[in-house]
Amino acid sequence: MSLSMHLAVLGPIDNNVYFLVDNESKDCVLIDPSFEPSIQLRLSQEQGWQLKQIWLTHGHYDHIAGAKTVSEAFSPPLPIAMHPKSFAWAAAQPDTLKMGIRIDPIPSLDIPLAQGMWLDIVPGGSRKLVEVREVPGHNPGSVLFYIPELEMAVVGDAIFRGSIGRTDLEGSDHSLLLKNIREQVYTLPNETTLLPGHGPATTVGFEKENNPYVSG
Repeated sequence: MSLSMHLAVLGPIDNNVYFLVDNESKDCVLIDPSFEPSIQLRLSQEQGWQLKQIWLTHGHYDHIAGAKTVSEAFSPPLPIAMHPKSFAWAAAQPDTLKMGIRIDPIPSLDIPLAQGMWLDIVPGGSRKLVEVREVPGHNPGSVLFYIPELEMAVVGDAIFRGSIGRTDLEGSDHSLLLKNIREQVYTLPNETTLLPGHGPATTVGFEKENNPYVSG
């Protein structure tokens, strides 16, 4: 098997949208479909990728805005995977309501994520390709997706290059985020590339040595 990861930077606050692709079958998972879902659908079609699932790292509006549109572009709709706490957050939309922003709600929670789960690109598949780790603190129910074959982890807004996710938002918890970065991110191999929800990639080793908010 050969996997690859592809990036599209979309939306008004430059969200990183990721496509995890099985290069042999062209099956694909869309991770954190932000704004501009039509572009995401077009990109997958142009590349010949067969979208099979949508995975969400957490419930903030800018990471889920395109999920409903992309899911319902298919028949049957693409299954959506996220943590139940993130699903509850997304359903209530406390952040968007305060800002006067309206987005389409997540239509269903088809695959409830939890610590230690292993995922396949194909729904219900038996291959252990991607490990789920819980990293709440920035948002309740935040998770990361660790792909050992690629030595990569999609971390949402838990950690950035030289920074961490905001903890001044409703439902956030600063000490919990630091704890989970140390226990769930920094326990990955040092060479693991961290793919955040915004901005450039980094590595576990670099952050352990250089991140001013949480040392290794």
